[in-house]
Amino acid sequence: MILVLFGPPGAGKGTQGARIADAVGIPNVSTGAIFRGLAAAGTEVGTQALGYMKRGELVPDQIVVDLVKERIAQPDCEKGFLLDGFPRTIAQAEILDTMLADLGLGIDAVLNFDVAEDLLIERLSGRRTCITCGATYHVVAVPPKVDGTCDACGADLVQRPDDMPESIRTRLREYAAKTEPVLGYYGAKGSLKNIEAIGSPEDVFASVTAVVQSLD
Repeated sequence: MILVLFGPPGAGKGTQGARIADAVGIPNVSTGAIFRGLAAAGTEVGTQALGYMKRGELVPDQIVVDLVKERIAQPDCEKGFLLDGFPRTIAQAEILDTMLADLGLGIDAVLNFDVAEDLLIERLSGRRTCITCGATYHVVAVPPKVDGTCDACGADLVQRPDDMPESIRTRLREYAAKTEPVLGYYGAKGSLKNIEAIGSPEDVFASVTAVVQSLD
C-alpha cells in the first residue's frame, strides 16, 4: 500500500503518520524528519534543507526528489510506504507519479487532513520538540509530565524555529500558494480522501482507519 499524507503545517500529519504506518505495517517516510536527522549528522544536504525549513520555505524539488527516490528504494519499502512531506507541489506530484510508474506502482490514496487556520496557528505555536529523540508535545494539548523535559528520554524540549509565529505565517502562505493546488491534481485522479482533522488524535485516527480499510 502506498499512501500520501497531505494537509497544512500543524494538521497532525506527524502524529497520524506514525499511527497509520504502524497499523498498516509500512514505513513512514517523513522528509522533514529525514532532513532534520541529516542536519544533526552534519551533512551538507541536511544543513541546506534545514535552512529552508527554518525560514518556512519549501526545500527545492531536486533535493527532495533525490532523497525520496533513495529512501523508497530501500528494502523496507518493498511492501509499500507512507509519504509525509512529499509531494508539496504539482511538479513534485508529477515526478512522483513517473517515479512510481517506472516501478509498476501507483498511489492508493492521498489522505488530506483539513483544519481551520486559527487552529493550525494555535497547534504550531504551542508545539515543543525533544532535541534528542524528536518526540513532540504541546503545551496545552499534550504537555510533558515535567515542564520542558521529554517524557521518553529526559532531554530538553524546544520550540522549533519553523514553529515561531513569523515562520508559521510564512509556511501557511507557502502552503496556500504552492501546495494546496496539488489537492486539485489528486482530486482529478480520484485518489483524494478528505479527513476532518479536529478532535482528539484518537478521533482523527478512527476516521483515518475507516478510509484506509475501505481501500482493501
